[in-house]
Amino acid sequence: MKTIAVIGGGITGVTTAYALAQRGLAVTLFEKHRYPAMETSYANGGQLSASNAEVWNHWSTVRKGFAWMLRRDAPLLVRPAPTWHKLSWFAEFLAAVPRYRDNTVATARMAVAAREHLFAWATAEGIAFDQRRAGILHVYRDKAGFDHAAQVTRLLALGGLPRRGVTPDEMRAIEPTLHGDYYGGFYTESDSSGDIHKFTTGLARACERHGVTMMCGRDVLALSPGEPGATVTVRHAGVQDSYRFDAVVVCAGTASRALAAMAGDRVNVYPVKGYSITVHLPDAASQAAAPTVSLLDDATKLVASRFGTDRLRVAGSAEFAGFDRDIRLERIRPLVDWVERCFPGVATKDVVPWAGLRPMMPDTMPRVGRGRTPFVFYNTGHGHLGWTLAAATAEMVAHDVYAAVEPAAGRRRAALAA
Repeated sequence: MKTIAVIGGGITGVTTAYALAQRGLAVTLFEKHRYPAMETSYANGGQLSASNAEVWNHWSTVRKGFAWMLRRDAPLLVRPAPTWHKLSWFAEFLAAVPRYRDNTVATARMAVAAREHLFAWATAEGIAFDQRRAGILHVYRDKAGFDHAAQVTRLLALGGLPRRGVTPDEMRAIEPTLHGDYYGGFYTESDSSGDIHKFTTGLARACERHGVTMMCGRDVLALSPGEPGATVTVRHAGVQDSYRFDAVVVCAGTASRALAAMAGDRVNVYPVKGYSITVHLPDAASQAAAPTVSLLDDATKLVASRFGTDRLRVAGSAEFAGFDRDIRLERIRPLVDWVERCFPGVATKDVVPWAGLRPMMPDTMPRVGRGRTPFVFYNTGHGHLGWTLAAATAEMVAHDVYAAVEPAAGRRRAALAA
């Protein structure tokens, strides 16, 4: 049986391990934390949002970034300290602007495909993750934002995702608790939401039932491709060990860039910090005043998802500040203010803040597939859509790995499919 290492125990690593195990491969997953899903897969906005597939490489994003540079509470904040990593990333970001249309359509296709796998896995493994299949409502406060969204809607349709424009009255029929003045919205009935941490930890347990060796608390020190296969060197409790595998899949989020360099690859992932708050709904009044439909507010770039009866997750903002994981009051305050303004009946006396580093490629598309050697693969760089895309990219990379390590079986499957 071929042996495969997966580096990283977040949503992309765990889904990749599961997809590989389903193909009969012997999988070992390495995770630096004591448990899976303890970093970016811990407390995100909760949206499984194909409707948010628009890539960021658009001149309007650049203009907003410049306009917001001096605002400490801006939805998009670029801290001024220059580094080669940051400068190279932004240069490649601008170079990807001409591919905005094609990349948005491709991302939408991936997001639609991901649903089928994720829902099937959750059903097969009995994973409860506070899922709500009530759609996602995007809200717009002015005509310019609404008109841009109409253009995006046409691109999403090319990717196989229908969504419809709605009036302010229709918006309030969809989500009666929403307060404020709006120009209009777009509603995607097929989108959903759920708790990424609950899903990832549930799928990690399923991986173990299917034979995956989960090695948590292991800090990966080195990745060394060889002929054939690759060696992974880890440290655990002060002891260093090396393991040989037929192939390795790097799913290490913001650590993927350094690991890729060890394998001779360039994977220019940048850590884009996002924030969230979990608002605990302590009484019937707050529970009745909180939204049940997942929302995205275009003006503030905030998303909201309801988990069960007593939790509301609000998340957003993008901060380019390197590997800074500090939770800053001026970045959390706009999230709390948004809840109090849009849902004034919700109590905000019990709010838990969080910050995580999204691993983002310059074209805001995930890096999926083989590196320079035949034994090292990547499934990383999903940015703000890791939860949305992970099941699809896991299937994609697992297919590539299986074809590489079991070429005869891969050819037989291809012949049967033809």
